[in-house]
Amino acid sequence: MRAILSRGISIIFVIVLALSACKPDTTISPAPTTPLPNLISPVPATAIATLPPQPTGTPARSLVICLGQEPQSLYLYGSSSRGMWSVLEALYDGPIDIRKFSPQPVILQKLPVYPDQDIAVESVDVKAGELVVDANGDLINLAANSRILPAGCTGTDCAIGWDGNKALKMDRLKLTFRLLPGLKWSDGTPLTAADSVYSFNLASDPATKVSKRVTDRTATYQAGDNDLTVEWTGRPGYAPQRLDGVFFTPLPKHAWETYKPAQMETIEAVARKPIGWGPYIIQEWKAGDHIRLTKNPNYFRASEGLPKFDTLVYRFLGEPGDNNLAALQSGECDVVDQTTLLEDQLKSIIDLQNEKKLKAYTGQGPEWEHLDFGIRPAAYDDGINPAKDRPDFFGDVRVRQAIAECIDRSAIVQNLLYNRSIVPASYLPPEHPLFSKDLKPLAYDPAAANQLLTEAGWKDPDNNPATPRIAQGIPNVPNGTPFVVTYVTSEATIRTKTAESIKQNLAGCGIGVKVTSLNPGQLYAAGPAGSLFGRNFDLAQFSWDTGSQPPCALFETGSIPTAKNSWIGGNLTGYSSPAFDAACKTARQSRPDSAGYTTANQAAVRILAKDLPFLPLYFPLKIAISRPDFCNLEMDVSARSFLWNLESYDVSPACKP
Repeated sequence: MRAILSRGISIIFVIVLALSACKPDTTISPAPTTPLPNLISPVPATAIATLPPQPTGTPARSLVICLGQEPQSLYLYGSSSRGMWSVLEALYDGPIDIRKFSPQPVILQKLPVYPDQDIAVESVDVKAGELVVDANGDLINLAANSRILPAGCTGTDCAIGWDGNKALKMDRLKLTFRLLPGLKWSDGTPLTAADSVYSFNLASDPATKVSKRVTDRTATYQAGDNDLTVEWTGRPGYAPQRLDGVFFTPLPKHAWETYKPAQMETIEAVARKPIGWGPYIIQEWKAGDHIRLTKNPNYFRASEGLPKFDTLVYRFLGEPGDNNLAALQSGECDVVDQTTLLEDQLKSIIDLQNEKKLKAYTGQGPEWEHLDFGIRPAAYDDGINPAKDRPDFFGDVRVRQAIAECIDRSAIVQNLLYNRSIVPASYLPPEHPLFSKDLKPLAYDPAAANQLLTEAGWKDPDNNPATPRIAQGIPNVPNGTPFVVTYVTSEATIRTKTAESIKQNLAGCGIGVKVTSLNPGQLYAAGPAGSLFGRNFDLAQFSWDTGSQPPCALFETGSIPTAKNSWIGGNLTGYSSPAFDAACKTARQSRPDSAGYTTANQAAVRILAKDLPFLPLYFPLKIAISRPDFCNLEMDVSARSFLWNLESYDVSPACKP
């Protein structure tokens, strides 16, 4: 989801980031559900009535996972949600898992890596009008004056402007993916390369409403010389950083190929009971109540004794965390998923864990909560007019540093997150391979903060920090202007509490704050009217998402949403730094296995930490809970679902804390 462009950010990318920014108070809406009459009633008999035959004397084992969201659909290219992926983990094991932000093959023999026989770089002739990817990463029809990377060139330092006449060669990447032998769909049909090709063709179809970024940049996607080999060839100039991202999840061609792409979500065999190759098979979906699955006899890891349970039931108990805590304690649920639990329930969860009544699993990120400074609001785009425009509160980096030192972020983490998170120095969570332990956030130091504010021209003539400081001799700020700013955030409880803490901290430094809590539709509304994407704020608190590839492009100059780019972009602060732009561009265009990739990413992070266009506050928590004797649940915040290894789940007295 995290496609990074060098010139602005695509519409799809902004929408996805905006959705992740809404977390934790919003997620993709689940399908309507009917209320349960008794939240601590036993699992319905219909949910466990039909089990596969068991060996004599072996009782059937059932696992119940309670979800906060009922999926709208299970169609891979349909309405995505966390609830959907929680269920799909039981149907699709992989094909590629993300572990600690790094891809790991599941049904592939290996992933292509540099240098590798499964990666080939071809030098090919290109002509005017041909689709290529230019030096900015954009898909274009090659024409005179196009700026491109000629063959052998791997960075913008050797990019050229093509004159339209000379013969031109560009590099084209070819990747080979090899499936494990012996894979079968749950109906017994062999899973082959043709199923991945079918999935690619389905994703490419105009009627399939998914991003076409990868499909458009693909020249060919085809089966190789046997049923286990998939060959991908990119457009000239396209070199994706995430090589695993161009492999398409197999879908059952033999079962679906007669369906039209536009009809997929209306077909029960696609949207409600899709077949997979994973540990379980869907037997029943009772809307508003549960989905019941049974063990897949054709699961490729069945010889390992997986999955451990004969029946898997997903119950839909709704979002209220207290209901789900009660259901776990009553024995109705074995596991309660992270879509249900927010930081609001953390204290109760910790208390119950200390009493050994449950196990709690927490992880930091991949979202990171931050306070954005309105360095350059949209009103400045035609030049700053101090007589009518908002005073330039944050143009001086000393002011931003002072605000950072004036806010006790450690107290916020302690009081609201019970020390289960940390104060970040950047957007990289602790599990990220590029995380730098030596990069430290600015410490809480009100004395140093007040000194910086005075040096920057914000004076305290009455020596009373409870009253706002007054501007004196500050460029683009009329003398006598009080330091009083607005602060917008969402209505989520933890955000409103954080905003109140920050307001109190800043008052101690002579900065007045007026907090406004907006609903998500207002907060994330498009520009020019929207608070965030219209760059109409002084201070704004929300979150972005960090993926395997760090999101430095969010803060590039080209990502500032403006009228010229139709208000598309993630750089809501208006921050602009040539040094940062250069470091981020190098990071995005470097291979992840190269030293330059790490160096450039670390340089970008350090520039942001120094310039402070935003202040990292904390990493929001991923939270799940289970019965105390539950085994093998591993929280990995980079995974698409915390249920990524559910085939290994078990219960045993030995797993009690």
